[in-house]
Amino acid sequence: MKTPLTFLLALLLVGLQSASAQIDTTGGRYYRPIFPNVTETLGVAFGQAVNLVGNNQTLLMDIYQPAGDVLAQRPVIIFAHQGGFVTGSRTDAYMVAVCRRFAQLGYVTASIDYRLGFPVSGFPPPAADTVGVARAAIRGIQDMKAAVRFFRRDAATTNTYRVQPSYIAVGGSSAGAFAALGTGYLDKASEVPAYVDIASLGGVEGNSGNPGYSSLPLAVLNLSGATESPNLIEAGNAPLLSVHGTSDTTVPYFQGRVGSFLPPKYVFGSGRLHPRATAVGIRNTLVRLSRAGHVPFENTNTAGQAYADTTFRAIRDFLRPSLGQTGVVVTSAKPGALKNAPVAQAYPVPADDALRVVLPESWLLPIEAQLLDAAGRVVRTFNPSVHDLNVLRGSLKAGLYLLKFPGQAPVRIEFK
Repeated sequence: MKTPLTFLLALLLVGLQSASAQIDTTGGRYYRPIFPNVTETLGVAFGQAVNLVGNNQTLLMDIYQPAGDVLAQRPVIIFAHQGGFVTGSRTDAYMVAVCRRFAQLGYVTASIDYRLGFPVSGFPPPAADTVGVARAAIRGIQDMKAAVRFFRRDAATTNTYRVQPSYIAVGGSSAGAFAALGTGYLDKASEVPAYVDIASLGGVEGNSGNPGYSSLPLAVLNLSGATESPNLIEAGNAPLLSVHGTSDTTVPYFQGRVGSFLPPKYVFGSGRLHPRATAVGIRNTLVRLSRAGHVPFENTNTAGQAYADTTFRAIRDFLRPSLGQTGVVVTSAKPGALKNAPVAQAYPVPADDALRVVLPESWLLPIEAQLLDAAGRVVRTFNPSVHDLNVLRGSLKAGLYLLKFPGQAPVRIEFK
C-alpha cells in the first residue's frame, strides 16, 4: 500500500529533523548482547477498545529495556503473540524470550495483548466463521497500530521509555504476524473485503488509542504469517522480513484458505509476499525453513531452539541496515487529512539512477516541484508539464528524499 497521506502531510508541516537522526550501531550495539540484564515494566496500558462481546477492553503491553542503558533514544520492536486470534497473551514464552533477547542488544521491546475472539458455529467440531476471522484480524491490526502510536506519543510527551520515534519496527508470530503485516501494509478501506464492514470497526486505523500519531512502522517482521493479498504491499512501503516453514499447514507458505465458511478467507503467505515486495522495489528477506511446520521457532525442544536462534539472527541482521538509514518521519497529524486526495506515485523505490513519477490526471500542469533531502533542504526545483516523467539522480547522494508539490501530498523516494 502507499504511504499514508496524513503521515506525509504531517511530515511537511514540521520538517524533516526527526528523520535525520540516525541510530548509532557502533560498539556492537543492536548486534551483540552488551546488556546482561533487562528491566521489565509489566502491564502497561497502551489503549482501550471495544471487544467481540461489546465491552471496553484495556489493552496492555509488557515493555523490556536494557538495564543500565543511558542512551537518550533507542529503537523499538513491538511483538504480537500467536494463537489464531482465539488464545495467547503477551506473556507467551516465545514473546517473553524474544523481547528479552533483543533488549539485551539495546532495543526497547514490547509484547502486546490484542483483542481476541470470533464467532464459531457447527458441531462437531466448532468451525470458524470466516467473516469473524477477518474481523478479528482487523481488530488485531488496529490494536498493534495503537501500540506504535503509543510509543510515538510517549516520545512526544513524557518520554518515559526514551525511544527514537522514527525507528519502530513491528513483528509477530502467526496471528501476531497477520497483525504486523496489516500494520505495515494495510492503509486503505478499499483493501478490506466488503463483508468485513470496516467502517463499523472504526476504519483501518481503528479507535484503540493514541490518535493523531503515525502508525507507520520502520520495518515488518513476519513470522509464519500471511495477508489478504500480496498487492497490499506497494512501492514505498516498509521493508519486509519473513521466516516461514515450507510445510506449514496452519498458515500456508504460499496461499490457501483460513476459516471454514463462505465467504472464504483466502490468504497469501510468505512465499507469495516476497516476490511482490521485490517487484515493487521493497527491501525484503525471506528465510525458508525447509519442510518445517507452523511456528517451529516456538517449540521448546532442541530443534525448536535452533529455529529460534535462526529467527533471532534473521531479525537482528535484517534490522541493522534500517537503523543505519534515515528513519520514518513522525509527528502528530489531524486524522483523516487528505485521505481522499489524489496522490503522485514514484517507482522503483529505491532507485539506482532514475525513477519514474506519475502525476494524477486531475492535476493541472505545469506545476512547481521541489526535491527535499532528509534535512529538509531543497536540492532541486523543476516544473513538470507532463503527467508521466523521469527524475534523474544526477549528483544526488544515496538516501531518502521528498518530492513536494504545492497543495498536494508529497512523494517519498529513495536512491540507493
